[in-house]
Amino acid sequence: MAISPTIRYPLPMPDSSPEPKPKSSFIARFLTFVEWLGNLLPHPVTLFALFALAIVIISAITAALGVAVEDPRPGAEGAMITTNSLLAPDGIRWLFQNIVPNFAGFVPLGTVLVALLGVGVAEKSGLLTAVIRGLILAAPPQMVTLVVVFAGVVSNTASEMGYVVIIPLAMVIFHSLGRHPLAGMAAAFAGVSGGYSANILIGTVDPLLAGITEEAAQLIDPAYEVSPIANWYFMIASTFLVTLVCWFITAKIIEPRLGKYDESEADESLEPPADMTPLTRLEKKGILYALTSVLLLILALIVLAGPSIPGAALFESIPGWGVLQNPDPTAEGPNAFRPLLRSVVTFIFIFFVIPGFIYGKVVGTMKNDKDIIHAMDGAMRSMGLYIVLVFFAAQFVAFFNYTNLGQVLAVVGADALVAMNLDNPIVFIPFIFMCCFVNLMLGSASAQWAATAPIFVPMLMTIGYSPEVIQAAYRIGDSTTNTVTPMMSYFGLILAVAARYKKDIGIGTMIATMLPYCIAMIICWIAFFYLWVFALGLPVGPGSPTTYTLPT
Repeated sequence: MAISPTIRYPLPMPDSSPEPKPKSSFIARFLTFVEWLGNLLPHPVTLFALFALAIVIISAITAALGVAVEDPRPGAEGAMITTNSLLAPDGIRWLFQNIVPNFAGFVPLGTVLVALLGVGVAEKSGLLTAVIRGLILAAPPQMVTLVVVFAGVVSNTASEMGYVVIIPLAMVIFHSLGRHPLAGMAAAFAGVSGGYSANILIGTVDPLLAGITEEAAQLIDPAYEVSPIANWYFMIASTFLVTLVCWFITAKIIEPRLGKYDESEADESLEPPADMTPLTRLEKKGILYALTSVLLLILALIVLAGPSIPGAALFESIPGWGVLQNPDPTAEGPNAFRPLLRSVVTFIFIFFVIPGFIYGKVVGTMKNDKDIIHAMDGAMRSMGLYIVLVFFAAQFVAFFNYTNLGQVLAVVGADALVAMNLDNPIVFIPFIFMCCFVNLMLGSASAQWAATAPIFVPMLMTIGYSPEVIQAAYRIGDSTTNTVTPMMSYFGLILAVAARYKKDIGIGTMIATMLPYCIAMIICWIAFFYLWVFALGLPVGPGSPTTYTLPT
């Protein structure tokens, strides 16, 4: 049945007149230079292979030179961190025995593939496209970027959902609106990764960092405790700061620079943009049935989570209640609901497969299990490049960890900061920049903080600052450079998905696209930190002091 063009979503109309040549600003020329320079690098797969080879050589050189630093961790007084050579007998044995375990044990690989099996069903059935159309048609077009960034920021509550769901969906949304898909990728990536620490809810990273901070603080004050909500106030406010900054950068720098999207740049496997016609009655019925299934799944989640979710005690009499609680009755804090936190990817899979199939059954796009399998197969076929890239990226990360080069670099950088001998609020500027630099090499927030907290927290406590404020400053540095480092675990995934829309995309294009977000967030977030903590004197979280006095 033909649909009248008059009811179609108002996509940009083609214009036969020549487009005016955009003015060449300093920022545009600089980003073009960064892109050119970055694209001189070899293919990302080759680059990670070279990185891994470089670690092998550097580890042998540093081990031969006897490079070592004092271990700052509690209980390791006097111990030294030395570099392990991958060309020594033990290193060679480790290398040959762990090539396969390094690849199979690379956490993001399993997370991405399992989640995308579910997403593939929802996408193939048409559910995702229908929901996107419904949301976009109900919202002003100028609000789309703002919503995408905000959704990216708050997605870290559900662990890796932002990387495997929000970023690919943002590209689909922008493509469907006639806007450049890479602008959608950039806006979502900036929110998910650049704003990783910000959130209006308590995420999985909060109790993790608080535990590390508390352990480091107890080197100075054995009775000191750090709450998982120690930075909550500051992170709620930071959510809106990051959203506004990323929206502004997308609208004023990224989209004008990318210009109009050329469909010829896309990979041959890319499907045409989603149809932006109003939802039909059958599609609305399918969405209603899918939403009903989601509500039932949420109810099942509440029952399984038990006391982990407020109000869940109402379902205590239902069989299976609280089965995702830690069976150890002595477990406290985040350990009490660790099984639930580790089940996030499983729930992403279930929450896409079941509603996706139900929607497909209602609208006629799916009939049986064969359609589900076909949808999953299609999702996996698009991940070929990512799997190849992950093989080499996993080796690089494993080599880096085995050789201890990351820990040595973190300690050396911290010692340089100590040598500056700053004892006033300005100390947080070099501290945050140091965290930014270390984050380029150690992508894991917990691994980086575990290596540096025992150095920075006691050091800054001795000059009068609380562990809570120190942790808040660390989270700024840990988040802002996520978008421009290939060492970030999901960088390869994003690059692989973006290649569907721009088949010749390189690392230089990715970094040049994300660099404005990185710079803007570093400047704005540091300024906001000083405004919040020192100008307004506001606490970074409930019961979190700004200053600290050494016990006498």
